[in-house]
Amino acid sequence: MRVMKLSQALPARLESQVIGKQLLRAATSVAANYRAACRARSSAEFAAKIGIVLEEADESLFWLEMLEESQIIAAHKLVQLKQEAAELTAILTSIRKSAARKNNFQTPQPPNFLT
Repeated sequence: MRVMKLSQALPARLESQVIGKQLLRAATSVAANYRAACRARSSAEFAAKIGIVLEEADESLFWLEMLEESQIIAAHKLVQLKQEAAELTAILTSIRKSAARKNNFQTPQPPNFLT
């Protein structure tokens, strides 16, 4: 819900709105896809869906970092959301690794494009 409020409060400039829509899409997708993962019919389906949830959580963190780096939103206003997104990403990474072990497949490490 806080992401929705943040996106509503963004300036009307094009770049702000584009980033805001991407953030809103990714953040709401985390919840929707996690719900779908909890209803998975097999451990393989669960692992696949958790992978999607992790991607969306990481993307949400990326868009929050973009808002900060572009100085659209002051860094201090994003601290809690960024911390929550980072914590969710860490938790979901652990869940995905456990699910991958159960299904005997390796997960690749994503590159860091912000450094």
